[in-house]
Amino acid sequence: MATLELVDIVKSFDKTTIIHGVNLTVADGEFVVFVGPSGCGKSTLLRVISGLEAPSQGEIRIDAQNVNDVSAAHRGCAMVFQSYALYPHMSVYDNMAFGLENLGVDKAVIASKVNAAAAMLRLDQLLHRKPTQLSGGQRQRVAIGRAIVREPKLFLFDEPLSNLDAELRVSMRSEIKDLHARLQATMIYVTHDQVEAMTMADKIVVLRAGVIEQVGAPLELYNTPCNTFVAGFIGSPRMNFLPAHLLPHSIAGAHTLGIRPEHAQLAQHGPLQIQVSQVEQLGSSSLLHGAVEGDTPFELVLAGQTSVQRGDLVHVTAPPEHMHFFDKDGRRI
Repeated sequence: MATLELVDIVKSFDKTTIIHGVNLTVADGEFVVFVGPSGCGKSTLLRVISGLEAPSQGEIRIDAQNVNDVSAAHRGCAMVFQSYALYPHMSVYDNMAFGLENLGVDKAVIASKVNAAAAMLRLDQLLHRKPTQLSGGQRQRVAIGRAIVREPKLFLFDEPLSNLDAELRVSMRSEIKDLHARLQATMIYVTHDQVEAMTMADKIVVLRAGVIEQVGAPLELYNTPCNTFVAGFIGSPRMNFLPAHLLPHSIAGAHTLGIRPEHAQLAQHGPLQIQVSQVEQLGSSSLLHGAVEGDTPFELVLAGQTSVQRGDLVHVTAPPEHMHFFDKDGRRI
C-alpha cells in the first residue's frame, strides 16, 4: 500500500502536449478511477505513474519519495492491461510466477504466493491450463493474479474489462472491488465507462483533454458537477441541458439548465412539452426519448412501464430541488 502524489505533471510527445499540469493526491488504500472520453489522456497519465513513460515536467511521489528517476521495474507498481498480455505457451501457474522468477525469488516462496493468489481469485483448479484454454474473465483474473503476487505498492488497471461481454464486466467489477476490500491496496483504475467509475470508485478523477475537470466521490460528482462537461459525462442516461429561459425556476445569471432524466416527471400541465420520438420499455423502468421545441434533445426515465407511445406529446415538469444551473461558460452556479 502507498500514497501517490502528482505535482504539476506535464507529458508531451514532440510538440503535442497530452497532459497539462495535473495535480492529484491518492491516499493510502484508496480506489481511484480515472474516467473521461477517448483521447483525454487517462491511459497516458497511468503510464507516467507506472514509469512506462517519463513526465516532461513535474514530480511523481510514491510514499512521499520522488520516483521520477526510478525505473518501472523498481517503482513498486503492478499494471493490469486491457489485452491481458499473458504468455500463451506458459501455464497459468508459470504466467503468475514468471515475474518473481525473474527477480530470483526462492521457488518455495513463489509457490506460496502463487497458490495464495490463485485461491483468492478462484484459479486454483486452473493452474495447469494454458491461456487458450481459459475464458476471457479467467484470463483477466490470471493477469490480476500476476500483479498480486508481486505485492506492489500500487495496482494500476488500464481498461481491464473492455474486452469482456456486458454480463462478465458486471461480475468482474464486483470481483475487483472485493479484491480491493481484501487487500486494502491502493488502486488506480482507468476506464471510459462512467458506470464502472460510479460503481467502483472511492474517488473519481474526470479528465478532459489532459486536464482534470473535477475530483470527488461518485455521488459528489453526480449531485454537484462543477460544469456541464462533468454533468453530461457522469450519469446514465446523460443529463438533459436546456436554455434557462424555458423553465420558470431559473436563477439569475443562469445560461443553461440541467435536469437528469430520472428527475424529470410527467405532468398534466408541465412547463415543458416533449415530442416523444422513441420509447424503450425495460420492464422495471421506461426510457422516453424526445425533443423540446423541436430540436433540443430530452430524455426521461420513468419507474415501471408506460403507456406513452412514439409520437405522443407529453408535458414534463422538473422539481426545482433537482435542477442544476450553469453560466454561459458552462460553470456551475
